[in-house]
Amino acid sequence: MTTTQHTGRQGEEAAARWLLDHGFTLLHRNWRQGHYELDIVAARKGTLHFIEVKTRRRDGLTPPEQALDSHKRRALVRAANAYLTENPFAGEVQFDLIAVETAPAGTPEVRYIEDAIELHW
Repeated sequence: MTTTQHTGRQGEEAAARWLLDHGFTLLHRNWRQGHYELDIVAARKGTLHFIEVKTRRRDGLTPPEQALDSHKRRALVRAANAYLTENPFAGEVQFDLIAVETAPAGTPEVRYIEDAIELHW
């Protein structure tokens, strides 16, 4: 496993723990259909959350939030549409971001950004 893969896996584990600690039910992790991928699909209080996880080392030059560019946003929306075709849902849908910064010898810092992508269906 490469360092980048290891960092990403650490971030996804920290994100999943954070979500569980804050009342979310995890429905899927690393959901895939064809070339579509969703990091985490979760539910809380009647809302379905599509959650993108971005992880960087704390000593990096850019924060993880900056990795959610317009290309990634479009890909996330397409993946969510594929998910909803396969798993119909009648409630509210939300796109969130979890930014994780890791340190070599410390607890990862997790930041949850609600409605990271606003859509007008």
